[in-house]
Amino acid sequence: MAAQIPVKDPTSQSNYTKIATTNVTLDWTIDFDKRYIYGSATHQLVANEDVSEVIFDTHVLDIGSVEVNGKVVDARLDPEHPVMGSALHVPLQITRAKETASVKITYKTTKECPALMWLEKELTEGKEFPYLFSQCQPIHARSLAPLQDTPSVKLTYDAKVTCVLPVLLSAQRVSPPSDGPPHGGKVIGKDAVTYEYKQIEPIPSYLLAIAAGNLRYRPFVVPQGRSWSSGVWTEPELLDDAHYEFREDTPRYLAAAEDLAGPYRFGVYDLLVLPHSFPYGGMENPCISFMTPTLITGDRSLTDVVIHELTHSWFGNGVTHAHASHFWLNEGWTTYIERLLLQLIHPPEVGPGYRGLSYVIGYKSLVDALELFRPTPKYQRLVIPFEFGEDPDGAYSRVPYDKGANLILLLERTLGGIDVILPYVKEYVKTYMGHSITTTQWKDHLYSFFKDRGDKIKSLNTIDWDAWFYGEGVTLPTKLEYDLTLVTVANDLADRWNASRDIDDPAQLDFQPSDLDKLDSKQRTVFLERLETYPALPTNHLYHLDGLYRFSQITNSEIRMPFYLVVLKDPASPAAKLFVQSVLDWVIGKGTGIIQGRMKFCRPLFRAANKVDREKTLAAYESARTLFHPIARKLIEQDLGLNEH
Repeated sequence: MAAQIPVKDPTSQSNYTKIATTNVTLDWTIDFDKRYIYGSATHQLVANEDVSEVIFDTHVLDIGSVEVNGKVVDARLDPEHPVMGSALHVPLQITRAKETASVKITYKTTKECPALMWLEKELTEGKEFPYLFSQCQPIHARSLAPLQDTPSVKLTYDAKVTCVLPVLLSAQRVSPPSDGPPHGGKVIGKDAVTYEYKQIEPIPSYLLAIAAGNLRYRPFVVPQGRSWSSGVWTEPELLDDAHYEFREDTPRYLAAAEDLAGPYRFGVYDLLVLPHSFPYGGMENPCISFMTPTLITGDRSLTDVVIHELTHSWFGNGVTHAHASHFWLNEGWTTYIERLLLQLIHPPEVGPGYRGLSYVIGYKSLVDALELFRPTPKYQRLVIPFEFGEDPDGAYSRVPYDKGANLILLLERTLGGIDVILPYVKEYVKTYMGHSITTTQWKDHLYSFFKDRGDKIKSLNTIDWDAWFYGEGVTLPTKLEYDLTLVTVANDLADRWNASRDIDDPAQLDFQPSDLDKLDSKQRTVFLERLETYPALPTNHLYHLDGLYRFSQITNSEIRMPFYLVVLKDPASPAAKLFVQSVLDWVIGKGTGIIQGRMKFCRPLFRAANKVDREKTLAAYESARTLFHPIARKLIEQDLGLNEH
């Protein structure tokens, strides 16, 4: 099985194994009127062997001049590959192993750039200024700049970005100061200001990130003795709510992660709360995690997403997967540590219950993803044998997160518990921080760490590694039990509803609005997800359920989305026919202007609605198509069968 996994990154056309970028200097200007970024990228490269050219990944870039060591050269741009883009060949004088070269490429982005989303001012909170943000993972950085766009290359970068609106990058700001006057004291929307940033830690190209808009900053109080700063950025209209939501938990979570995994190396940990078109819950861009506004609930019930994103500072941003086949090393480890931190930050009498609750929610999402990939079973694997030029976006799901986290949980239990695995975790991070590795390298290091402990090696050998790495199917190779302390009460309520299905008159049902009083938001999610595992409830039961609990009116998307999946489960039911339009209206923001751009919500609901009424679903999607991020559009259209030609 391992022989099927590519050695070189199957999504990059660059010759990074021969010569690789160590630092890139970006000099950009943002033009909101023309909707492009223009300027230059100057690469400092080191040869790993004798080489006569360097090849960069590009995608829908308008390439201008190319200079090598200060002299203009004739570069060659290959025809466009539909997934990988165009390889840019830059000739070099014969460069010997360990020698350096400097390559400056002048270019501009184009309107087809999938990494950038440009928002009209009407789609922002303030509705006064336009907005720009990027999403480069997994292979879209090449549409923002000519790069060796592979996580196998880790580089530092510095940047100067000129814009009439405040600019944020995934690096530490040099000037103007974050805590100074907005936009350096100049007039926002009128005066051009040059923002300077520097990223001193080596990162993969997919972590290059930019945002620009009417942005404000407010700091958090950092625990005494910590060497980093932290705060939140967003539009002024959201700043009070965002600061309240995250101010208590973010510094506390980061301090706990630092105690567990080792020093935080990026100096700054800020949050940027983005507009609703952002397609993910969060994106772990170094120094500034991009976050969905759906986390702002007013009760701080969803802030654990921050734990996931900041944990990437060690697992992903620090220790990085070599390429898409090994993506689980990022997300599986991060999800495992996130859930371990959930246990450790709570009192010991309830901590294991919170960890178990998270695993139960994750397992439901994992099973849904595994079922979805029945037609493409290789995407059910933890280590995926991507073909050269295959789009990794097509494999994006909860599999690497939750199958990976369950493997590490099994590893913890097999080795003897948390106290045994934590010293290994710190050594793993210490060994590979700043490097990109494969699954085989990780496993070899694991065995090496315990090589003098014969009992532990014997225990490790009981794990069916091939089944975990390369196995397909809709179940895990080993069934794991979770702490159900906080799950049982939610499951019991769902079981009662299921058992009541034969009672024809809803007035005879023994349920009250107070049923939910003893359930927090995550337990309510578990209740609904449990309900969805049963055959669809009768229509009158569904009307009664919503009448009691008001799920269709709730603003917490983590609860409203699974409720809608319960209602739409039987596509032929009167309840599904009645609710489908309101579900679609909620997803596209009809009447509110707030779309559900996060793919965790919009993709399952579009799929479910499509089974109920395809005509209404396609009409709703087409009416709001441009409001969704390009990555979300591609996958929604894949789900709806719109790009099968």
